[in-house]
Amino acid sequence: MTTQTKSAPTAAGTRKEVRRRPEGSSAALVGRPGFVWTLPATLFFALFAVAPLIMVAVLSFMSWNGLGSPRWVGTDNWNRILDDPVMIKSIWLTLLLTALGVAIQTPLSILLGVWAAGQQRNRAVLSAIYFIPLLLSATAVSVLWRALLDPNFGIPARATWLFGDGNLFGEQTTAIGVLAFVSTWQFTPFHTLIYQGAARAIPQVLYQAAEIDGAGRYRQFFHITLPQLRNSMITSMILMIVGGLTTFETVLILTQGGPGTDTTISAYYMYQKAFKSFDFGAGSAIALCLVVAATVISLIVVRVSGYDKMRSSMEGVS
Repeated sequence: MTTQTKSAPTAAGTRKEVRRRPEGSSAALVGRPGFVWTLPATLFFALFAVAPLIMVAVLSFMSWNGLGSPRWVGTDNWNRILDDPVMIKSIWLTLLLTALGVAIQTPLSILLGVWAAGQQRNRAVLSAIYFIPLLLSATAVSVLWRALLDPNFGIPARATWLFGDGNLFGEQTTAIGVLAFVSTWQFTPFHTLIYQGAARAIPQVLYQAAEIDGAGRYRQFFHITLPQLRNSMITSMILMIVGGLTTFETVLILTQGGPGTDTTISAYYMYQKAFKSFDFGAGSAIALCLVVAATVISLIVVRVSGYDKMRSSMEGVS
């Protein structure tokens, strides 16, 4: 007779099941990229941004006409541009055009961006048409409007009842107005695109809750949409400020700094000093002033707005 011995069952709770994580699981830990990943971008930035900036800073303390060897002159270039009335005037004109750009483009971009993020009829077609200026270069846009606003055969010459003698470039007020209008026409679509993407990322549950509470469309816009667009608004404004301080092609083609020096902004004055007067030392000093001004103003906007202290946002949550 054969006796079969059966092992006693394992007590409940003592058996441990080994679970294997499937390969390719999203739960697998992924390490943060090392410094090697940033090396190409770092080298590119150092070669084409940091190195030229250092060279400009050194050249601002030298006298050089483009030929021969630069000669060290210390702070002579800085003293000359700080005592130059045209330079002082160009700074105020630059700040004025920048302020006009921010004041005009910001509300237009927000309204158009929020509208383009909706589901209106023919919205996609109208948005595509509106974004056409974004595909053109600043030079092409300036040439286009220079021809359209020509006092001899352009629109002002055909509508003297509206434009008077038709010479919009003959007075400082109208010339500055033309520069602000052309910049708005070209760059508003870009900022509209920023707000369009941000508006689409706002959770719809916020609007649904507001409708349940009885909030109308206007209250939803001011109490939900605008607060959710805060980060995008700060980013857009910084881009507007930097772009306004470095505007060059528009002035070069439309007004050439005229009439007289009434539209000579700092970037155009830098061009005149360096490439017309062959005073590359003074031109480099003006360029460095623009870099410092753009950096300082951008940092002030970030600090005042509290953007640097933000850790999280509902923007982008779906």
